[in-house]
Amino acid sequence: MKLNDIRNENCLDTMKLMDAAFVDLVVTSPPYDKMREYEGYSLERFEQIAVDLYRVMKNGGVVVWVIGDQTIKGNETGTSFRQALYFKEIGFNLFDTMIYLKPPRGAVGNNKTYWQSFEYMFVFSKGQPKTINLIKDRKNKEARKGDTGTKRLPDGSLLKLKREGYGNYGRRTNVWEYMIGNGHSASDKIAHKHPAIFPEQLAQDHILSWSKPGDLVYDPFLGSGTVALMAELNERNYIGSEINANYCKIAKERLQRSRESTRQLQLLEA
Repeated sequence: MKLNDIRNENCLDTMKLMDAAFVDLVVTSPPYDKMREYEGYSLERFEQIAVDLYRVMKNGGVVVWVIGDQTIKGNETGTSFRQALYFKEIGFNLFDTMIYLKPPRGAVGNNKTYWQSFEYMFVFSKGQPKTINLIKDRKNKEARKGDTGTKRLPDGSLLKLKREGYGNYGRRTNVWEYMIGNGHSASDKIAHKHPAIFPEQLAQDHILSWSKPGDLVYDPFLGSGTVALMAELNERNYIGSEINANYCKIAKERLQRSRESTRQLQLLEA
């Protein structure tokens, strides 16, 4: 199957063409609860999509599923939890339940609850993740070098100990906060032609966390192409499925502009 390709088709049709154990990482945000008009999207076949994802994932592969819930007449749908439990039912491990925190914008939820400002980022794995590169950008309050010491044992002898130090930065928490909207979510204006992009940094952080250069990253709901763009910029291969032809054009244009900018930069540095 051709790599580094954007396919204008349903993700079920794309996955039919993939061999088993083909994909290293999936990063995606599916349409859910009819929160926005996605021009033809539907998740009525969610269960089949999940089953096909399990088949095409390599052992140790990871699926990052970014999703939230709509509130209808004071009652949250619970779509996120139902889907997470189904992923577990068919064999995925729920490796981590992460939070995508964003500043509250617009009318979200209802006026009788606290302002909703997050989505879930479920991290599923097929077995144990084969690649874990935890991002370490949380500043430690105390940084110190390692040292040595001794401990007196019951028989009176001394056991030499080596204690680890603490660097200036430690691994971040599983709550990731990103600014959203124009000037924040994407490095270009083209992406905002799509109704619901997520931040480039979010996609990149997951790509760096759960894959290595040369791996294949798949987005079954590619939208404006953020995952493909971040995969390419970080030396990963990608495949994206996008059922809407207009969104495919946006994604391809973003990738083309990114390549042109990279070439211009290389010429300046030469």
